[in-house]
Amino acid sequence: MNFKQPKFKSALHVMPGVEGGHDGLPSNRSVTVGNTIPETQRKGMTTQDYLEGIFCGDRTRLARAITLIESNSPSHFAQSQEVLKSVLPRAGGAIRIGITGVPGAGKSTFIEAFGTYLTSRGNKVAVMAVDPSSTVTGGSILGDKTRMERLATDPMAFIRPSPSGGTLGGVARKTREALLIFEAAGYDVVLVETVGVGQSETTVRSMVDFFLLVLVPGAGDELQGIKKGVVELADAILINKADGSNIIPAQAAKAEYERALHYLQPATDGWQTIAMTASALTGDGIPKVWEEIESFINSTKLSGAFQSRRQMQERAWLRAIVEGYLIEQFYANDQIQQLLPLLDSAVMNGEIPATTAAQKLLDTFDADRTTK
Repeated sequence: MNFKQPKFKSALHVMPGVEGGHDGLPSNRSVTVGNTIPETQRKGMTTQDYLEGIFCGDRTRLARAITLIESNSPSHFAQSQEVLKSVLPRAGGAIRIGITGVPGAGKSTFIEAFGTYLTSRGNKVAVMAVDPSSTVTGGSILGDKTRMERLATDPMAFIRPSPSGGTLGGVARKTREALLIFEAAGYDVVLVETVGVGQSETTVRSMVDFFLLVLVPGAGDELQGIKKGVVELADAILINKADGSNIIPAQAAKAEYERALHYLQPATDGWQTIAMTASALTGDGIPKVWEEIESFINSTKLSGAFQSRRQMQERAWLRAIVEGYLIEQFYANDQIQQLLPLLDSAVMNGEIPATTAAQKLLDTFDADRTTK
């Protein structure tokens, strides 16, 4: 028997992409789908367009401004610097809070509960959620907004997921710059959620006022966390998930940390690092966290430690920019690009030690720059 094959449209239908480049930034080419006329490219924004959007609270232009700042394209660098220079006088007024903790500690759930509590009090809250980038593909899931559904739809909040891009210290490469954009847009509390990879969350300490370490009860010997590392950087330790059957273990963990913290040097002069319990699920302890942060801010402003830390943050930012620029210039150098593969091979084959190869590269770089 012969059956006529039904005529179906192919399921492999490709939908037209959005106009312009990534996140609405201008593209260098038009997109043609089939035989249709190319779509008109999304209009590029001037510096004044970005600034007006930031200052008036236009969420779309705010998002595009942060995309501009985070862009690695050399064509965006000059305009991003113009935007940053213009927003600087309006920045600096927010309370900057860094939040870190091992994966599974419930950082995103806590941030949603904490952020929702703050917006209910009239605060404008910006969340900078940094996701680790894959060392294989370079991509990131950027799924934090899916774990903060209530906060993501709150008109008083703005969540910005960003890939770490291989940057160490638990933050993204342009976290400092994006933080300034949020402050200029009127957000008075900025939460920086780090990638949470353990005891390497150091860079975020150099860009926030208050550093909160989120832990969970019953994860083993509580005192194992009291080591040289992230605990010494924290202004407070929060034992999260203190609800149900976890309440007693959480109280026990808090007591252990309180005793141990007396033997550690405080992260901030004039402030004794504290341990607290809270439940992002029930909301218990969330107001207490904010009370302690407010107490910290008031205390450090009176002692001068707050202003001193802000000044150290600016210095750290300056040096980070210089270091990043030098690294980019080093690997972009023509002489280095020719010599590096040869020295890589020699080091891997055991022909020369890495220290010798590194010195040769540095000497070549210095010599090439001297002759120019």
